[in-house]
Order: sequence, then structure tokens, then C-alpha cells
Amino acid sequence: MQRNPHATPPFSRSAILMGAMPTRCFRLPASALAVALAAAALAACGSAAGGTPSKPLATAAARESAAQRLAKAPAALRANATDADTIAGEGTGALEQRLAKLRGQPVVVNQWASWCGPCRAEFPLFADAVVEHGDKVAFVGIDFTDSRDDAEKFLAESPPGFASISDPKGEAARSLGGGRVAPTTFFLGPDGKRVYTKLGGYADAKALEADIQRYALGNS
Repeated sequence: MQRNPHATPPFSRSAILMGAMPTRCFRLPASALAVALAAAALAACGSAAGGTPSKPLATAAARESAAQRLAKAPAALRANATDADTIAGEGTGALEQRLAKLRGQPVVVNQWASWCGPCRAEFPLFADAVVEHGDKVAFVGIDFTDSRDDAEKFLAESPPGFASISDPKGEAARSLGGGRVAPTTFFLGPDGKRVYTKLGGYADAKALEADIQRYALGNS
């Protein structure tokens, strides 16, 4: 069984992914489980969260329009965007400080890790969502039980458009009620309270857009 060397017990890489895996993913002979579980979690079960990662679809014109809208957005949203695609702090304190500065704005918090296949699959969806909604909604990442080097390499390969908090012990994610499934996405209202928690990855842009409209923008 593949384990996350950076996790603190009882939160191993395989245990977290098992929370998101459908039952059919476990119907393996016992002798094959140790060899196949990691691959199944990151590949077969990852397909339920979007399969092979695609590239963001936002055009250069869309990005330019987003930048112009962001320039007129509330100061908290502009400040939140300044360190996009970087690790911008570590631990629960850093997360709480960032969320406190975003009070008054709806916030989408994505718990991810470089070792998580479904996280890799959905990152381009978030990149496009930030382009579409970054002037109205704050996006923040939590890099869960990951190595800093691996996380930064992943961000360089697939920039999501938002800043992330390093969470090597998983405490920041657990402070929001996460840490059970990778990925997990939290929707916070302008008052800072959790409105909705999405366990597992988004299958497509339509599903993510629907949740943003409903839980971040308040459109039923």
C-alpha cells in the first residue's frame, strides 16, 4: 500500500484517497491490493474526478478581461490574487490570517496535494474558474500533507490561479473539517462560515461552476 511519507498518523495518502474511492475500486484480490491500490487510487478512481488532466480553456482575451475586472474588485480580492500560484504561508495560523483578511467576500478553499491524482485532474478547472470569478470570489488552496518541493513543482506545472497554504501536518485542512478525502473543496460565506463541503474531485467544469453559482454567488 502506497503511503504518504509526509502525513502524520492516522492520515496516510492511501487512507485519504480511500475515502473518495467508489466501492468497486476495492474489489481486488488480497494479494494484488498492496501493489495495485496506489495506482487504482490515482488512476482508475481518479477518472471519476476528471481523468487525465486537461489544459485550462481560458483564452488570452479572457485572462485580460479578468485582469481588468480584478483591478476594479474589492481590495481584499486584489490582495489575495497577488501571490497566486505560490505557497503563501504555512499552517493553521496562516490559513486563518488569510481567511480573516477575506471576511466579507465569498471564499472557495481547495484542499489538494501533488500526490493526489484527482487533484491534478481538477486543477485546470479551478484555473478557469478563477479567470471567470476571481473578481467576485476569493480562491485559496491548502496543500495537504505534501512536501514543499513537490508542491512547488506541481504549481509550476499546473498553476491554479490561487495562492496556497502549506499544511504538512494536515491541521489547517482539519480546522475546516477536511483532511478525510483528497481533494476536498470548502465554500465559505462572506461571514467566514462554511456553507458547503465537496468531498472528492470535480468531474468537469460544469459541476464546479454549478457549486460556485450556488454556494459562493448565491444563485440557485
